[in-house]
Amino acid sequence: MRKLLFYTLISLLIGNQAVKAQFETTRDSVVQLYGVVMTADSLVGIPAVSIMVKGQNRGTITNAQGVFSIVVLKGDQVEFTHVTYKSKTVNIPRNLEGNQYSLVQLMVIDTVYLPATIIKPRPTPEQFARDFANAKVPDDDIEIARKNTSAANRRVWMRTIPGDGGEATRIQFNKIANKAVYQGALPPQNLFNPAAWASFIESWKRGDFKNKN
Repeated sequence: MRKLLFYTLISLLIGNQAVKAQFETTRDSVVQLYGVVMTADSLVGIPAVSIMVKGQNRGTITNAQGVFSIVVLKGDQVEFTHVTYKSKTVNIPRNLEGNQYSLVQLMVIDTVYLPATIIKPRPTPEQFARDFANAKVPDDDIEIARKNTSAANRRVWMRTIPGDGGEATRIQFNKIANKAVYQGALPPQNLFNPAAWASFIESWKRGDFKNKN
């Protein structure tokens, strides 16, 4: 029992020393990085500069005077980015003595050249009105649907697109039904039907009976 207690005390002592050593190592590697970001030509503080530690999802931005402060580790890479300036990357020395590191980061304006754009005015209001009136505006979805479902397109599709199985079955059932209705009698003759003649004349005017070839 005494030996067990002795070994337990020794283990706790060694464990505390290891934890303490690890804590001292981690604390020694923590660095308070602070400083100011300025323009390289006029030494004016740059606000809203993004300061990110590479490989880690943490960072900060500079204030209105370009001043910043962030906690990093020795050996980290810190990137300074801004939409108007060229990006800069700073390496925190691994052999840094102490836990503070001050920095004055200068940034150079990043010039972006856009392609030249020539704006020409209309010579006269009359020409502008003419071009505006003749401008081709593409059809929207509603207009395209209206054209696709027009009566003329439906007639063409009915003549050219073959019927499916449901339509063939419906036609066959209609024939059987008509035959059952007029069983033992003569079916009506459309030759003397005014409605049939009116439909025939309208189809003739539309050119439904013309040779499409």
